[in-house]
Amino acid sequence: MKKNLMTRVVALGLVMMLTITMLGGCRFGFASDPDDPNEVEEEIPIDTSTDTFEYDSGLDGTKITLLNSKAEIQVALEKMAAQFEEKSGVHVEIMPVTDDSPYTKVVSMYNSGNAPTLSILDTTDVIALAEEKGEDLSGEEWIQEAEGYLTEVNGKVYSFPLCIEGRGLIYNKAVIEEALGEEFKPDAITTQEEFVELLDRLVEGGIAKPVSMAKEDWSLGAHHLQYIYETSDGTSEGAQEIIESIKAGKLDLSSYDRLSDFLDMFDVLKKYNVAKADPLGADYDEMAIDLVDGKTAIWFNGNWAWPNLEEAGAETEDEYGFLPYFMNNDSDDFANQKIQGSPSKQIMLDGQLATEDQKAAAKEFLNWIVFSEIGQQMLVKTCSIIPPFQNNPYEPNDPLSRDIYEKVHADKAFNASAIVPNDHWAVLGSAMQKYLAERSDREELTESIQEYWDEQE
Repeated sequence: MKKNLMTRVVALGLVMMLTITMLGGCRFGFASDPDDPNEVEEEIPIDTSTDTFEYDSGLDGTKITLLNSKAEIQVALEKMAAQFEEKSGVHVEIMPVTDDSPYTKVVSMYNSGNAPTLSILDTTDVIALAEEKGEDLSGEEWIQEAEGYLTEVNGKVYSFPLCIEGRGLIYNKAVIEEALGEEFKPDAITTQEEFVELLDRLVEGGIAKPVSMAKEDWSLGAHHLQYIYETSDGTSEGAQEIIESIKAGKLDLSSYDRLSDFLDMFDVLKKYNVAKADPLGADYDEMAIDLVDGKTAIWFNGNWAWPNLEEAGAETEDEYGFLPYFMNNDSDDFANQKIQGSPSKQIMLDGQLATEDQKAAAKEFLNWIVFSEIGQQMLVKTCSIIPPFQNNPYEPNDPLSRDIYEKVHADKAFNASAIVPNDHWAVLGSAMQKYLAERSDREELTESIQEYWDEQE
């Protein structure tokens, strides 16, 4: 891919996945206690009394579809669609991606002549499909509100940035403070060495193995490994330059400092992993329970994990947040000061099979999300999404998204997205699984990474 395929412009001081992570792999956990069938789920109320959005009455009765690859907001999107239909008369069917990857699913639907009107995809997928399948959205009004979070393909915008997501080391502040016997100050940890000292103190405080590490290939091959690209200089452009250098054989991975930095940190997490004895037997659902219950204190993941934590008993008033992925012992290194985040999910509008009315209805739905008082609220309050739009005045309610939101505005997050092939997370995730289980060493893993990129065009 050429460097100009993707341009991230940082605007208004907002510096902010997510790498192009495979968030479709995120799953809901199961709480420590079974759900009470009589329990009434509390919802954040949406004020519908004010609605200045102008609807096109000519679209009344139009039906469109939205392919959803972000499973944790399926119900929320259905609620949004129902509210939009009540106001506009446009029916939006929310179609979940189940067993397939988002890319495989949408391509299959195109091949069958039944393409969705709108598709929530990873940015990599948008770049692969946009020019052939997508509608050019460069002239849409919401473009000006999403500056800094747009994906350009040869100078055109084919996708709507749905959300900002970030990842790092999730901590449970209460658990850490109980183990330490003192107040925990996350900002005081600025190096890998200091992080190890924290882990040792947690062990002394009674948490034998304070870290959870997911075994899933999407976590290892995307969420973990892509730090070697993204921390080159903390920009998407820098990540792309590193990838191109690896592909061209110009960068010797065996002497690449960010790879050795990354593996040093990964080894730290391996050492303190609660599932160290059987890392490939770790259960993703149990990790949320362990963090909430205090069996662990650290879980490498992203803000999309909040539904798992909430299902395990966490409350929105609890203090959870993110530590950076400490790459080395240089306290001035941005990677040790900031977490990574970016617009991870994009909505592409079908430009091939949709009728003009369907395109118009889809555009109205996207504009409604950005410009209507109701859509703005539901994006944040109902979907628990961090909005990428500058005009949205609402702040996230859950502590993980709130922490990222605050870090964005405090310049404590870097916006870098590594644009990698669709099979990167699976192929190199498998290589990372071998390394996690100590069935390969650094040299073998390095060779696997190089071999993978040697095979790319």
